[in-house]
Amino acid sequence: MPMPRHERNAIVFMLQHVVYGLAGAVSFGVSLLWFDVGGIGTLAMASEHWALNLVLLFAGLFVTFGSVAIGVGVMSLAEDKY
Repeated sequence: MPMPRHERNAIVFMLQHVVYGLAGAVSFGVSLLWFDVGGIGTLAMASEHWALNLVLLFAGLFVTFGSVAIGVGVMSLAEDKY
C-alpha cells in the first residue's frame, strides 16, 4: 500500500530539518575539537578510548541539534508567508 502524499510530505519535511541539524552538529563538534574549547579535544584524544569519546560527543550533538532543527521547522509552519 503506497503512502499518502501528505504523510510522504511530512516525512520529507522532518528529514530535511534533521539534515540541517546534523550539519550544524558536525560543524559545531569539529570546531569544538579543533579549537580545543575547554581542553575537550585534548582530553578526548588523550584517552585510550578516544573513538568512544568521539562517538558519544557526536551522538549527543546529533540528538540535540537534530531535535532543535525539527522544533524550529515545526514551529515555523504556522508562519504567515506573504
